[in-house]
Amino acid sequence: MSLNGKRVVILGGTSGIGLATAEAARREGASIVVVSSRRQRVESAVAALQDNAAGEVADLADESQVRALFERIGSFDHLVFCAGEALHLETLDKMRIDEVRGFMNLRFWGALMAVKYASPHIRPGGSITLTNGIAALRPQKGWTVAASICGAMEALARALAVELAPIRVNAVCPGVVKTELWRGMTEADRQAMYRDVGQKLPVGRVGEAEDLAETYLYLMREAYSTGQVIVVDGGAVLV
Repeated sequence: MSLNGKRVVILGGTSGIGLATAEAARREGASIVVVSSRRQRVESAVAALQDNAAGEVADLADESQVRALFERIGSFDHLVFCAGEALHLETLDKMRIDEVRGFMNLRFWGALMAVKYASPHIRPGGSITLTNGIAALRPQKGWTVAASICGAMEALARALAVELAPIRVNAVCPGVVKTELWRGMTEADRQAMYRDVGQKLPVGRVGEAEDLAETYLYLMREAYSTGQVIVVDGGAVLV
């Protein structure tokens, strides 16, 4: 199947995996709508995508803005949820509960609200693809909140696949990928992490945003998978 002529809405589509997915889908002939809470990022992404691209600004943790967003967008074919700020990984004894609640507001509740208000506008044969991560599969010390969010997203994808059928709902589960998710680290620490993690992986490197984009395109194109979580981690859960 082709994405030519399809309309794809990508929440968090102005950087990282979301932007790479937008670029890949546009190359296949899809029209793209990228969404971010920051107008400057939306304008930059639309300028980079050029043809068949539009942008919307919305706070995805605000229900009224999410509802209004999909009323403006109208009908479309595929929804991709990649939104999320950089996580602060820390141990339980140092954790500030009010702060970590904020991560859940966007990454989980934001995804749920997006699906609630987007699903009535999805055309027959359309799909929803969420994003989680391997923290739930192989948590490390300090990853309690990240692992909890990832586990919740996996369960959400399966539950929505049942409730929203025949709309297909799946999730992509990345390992370490070179994106702005790690912008809270210094450049030196970030590059050291990429090198150290990559050397341990069976594929010999960490992921690029373009690697993950192929998985989102696959889940949009094919018409049979639903309720699935596709792990794309370079073999991280094996080692």
